Formats: sequence, C-alpha cells, structure tokens
Amino acid sequence: MLSAATIAKISWLFCLVAYLALRGPRNWRARREPVRTSQRDFNELFVRAIATIGLGCLPLAYVLAGFPPFGNYHFFSPFAVVGTASFLAGLWAIYRAHKDLDWCFSYTLEIRQRHQLVTGGIYGYCRHPMYFGFLLWAIAQAMLLPNWIIGAAGLVGWAALYLVRVPREERMMIDAFGEQYRAYAARTARLIPGLV
Repeated sequence: MLSAATIAKISWLFCLVAYLALRGPRNWRARREPVRTSQRDFNELFVRAIATIGLGCLPLAYVLAGFPPFGNYHFFSPFAVVGTASFLAGLWAIYRAHKDLDWCFSYTLEIRQRHQLVTGGIYGYCRHPMYFGFLLWAIAQAMLLPNWIIGAAGLVGWAALYLVRVPREERMMIDAFGEQYRAYAARTARLIPGLV
C-alpha cells in the first residue's frame, strides 16, 4: 500500500502533467498570433526561468529522484488531500483564465495585434487569475512535497512572477487600453477578490 507521502508526490506529478497538457496547446497557438507590443526582454526571461525552476524543475527532481536529500520533514497526511485540492483549484483558475482570454493569451509580456481588454468571466473578479492559480500551486507544492527547500522554491517562483511581472503587465495594459483599463482596475481585485 502506498504511503500518504507517496500519494502526495503522485498527485503533484499528475497536476504538473495536467498543467502541461492545458498550457502546451495555448503556448503553441499564442506563438502564431501577431504581436503588437512586447516586453520580452532579459528581465522577463529571467523571471520566467526562476518560476520554472521553483515551480517545475526542482519539485520534479524531488519527486523523481529525492533531490535535494536534505530539508525533508515529517509528512502530515491530511496535506495530501488539502494540497491536491489547492493544486486542482489553481489549475481551474489557470484553465478559466485561458478560456476567457482565448486568442488574447500570451505566455510572455505581449499584447496581440487584435487584442481586446478581457473583463468577463474570471476576469470580472480579479485582474490576474493565472497568478492566483500559480499561488495555489505554490501552496500545494509546500503541502504535497515535505521538503523545506522545495516548498520555499515554489513560493519564490511565484513571488518572482507576481512581484516583477504584474507591475510591468499592468503598465503595458494601461499603455494599450488607457482609461478603459484604469476603470477596470478600479472595480476588480488584483489577485484575491475582497483582499488584494
């Protein structure tokens, strides 16, 4: 019989595969859409690399090879359920954001040629639902993978995305949509409705 810690690792791996299946086709489609404005620079690539390492590469190494071998702590069995639920909720937020953005989606800081400001669906509640989804992912990672380094890596990866990209993304949206975006920002939360 599998231990709760092993089940939690399998759950994390399953959610990662689900994310890649969700995101892959949208990334491919986004590459085909003509770009009007881009802020794809070293800062953008660096932040994405930190997020990929913290939320993907390091935890994958831990799940598959037990790396790093230090920093482990006793697994709290209920975290298998709570962490999986958190990850699934995060994936739902990312999925919903993709669905609502449709062809306006970009995996990097770009505005498409025929880009429109999306304010419906999940975007009617918060301006950055994908970052909310990645926050839930980072929290789930800390619960599902009982290693201090891996838990911290997920939160660092998310923080790099949120703290560096969001201000740049919002400036880009103001430049593109002006008062329309400012009015939208005034009536919606940045991340969590009612809080932030």
